[in-house]
Amino acid sequence: MTDAARFHDIAQRTVAGFPDPFRTGAQNVLVRVVDWPPQDILHDMQISNPLELTGMYDGVPMTQKSFADPAPFPDTVWLFREPILNEWRDRGDIELDDLIAHVTVHEFAHHFGWSDDDIAAIDRWWE
Repeated sequence: MTDAARFHDIAQRTVAGFPDPFRTGAQNVLVRVVDWPPQDILHDMQISNPLELTGMYDGVPMTQKSFADPAPFPDTVWLFREPILNEWRDRGDIELDDLIAHVTVHEFAHHFGWSDDDIAAIDRWWE
């Protein structure tokens, strides 16, 4: 089963498994699963191939939040189902649930204020 409900369930279980300080910090972040990244996001990020974007964090990282400036919209982690499925098929060396969890963790790391370089360094260390 590769429907959006499964993706959402895996993402929610992944967040529920975060260590306490991170799980607490992730409670108010919405998780949205859609088939494809919206065209306006692709345009803004200068991405021509939608298969290149498997997920996205949309919000203000915790390291930059101010209670004096509340955000007008809730922070959101987006998971793009078709690009994730494409990567899973192309790689052939990872379980789908593990890839969904990996993308979820990556996007939540942005919520916690980590850059792509920070995340890549941790990925290299973890391998």
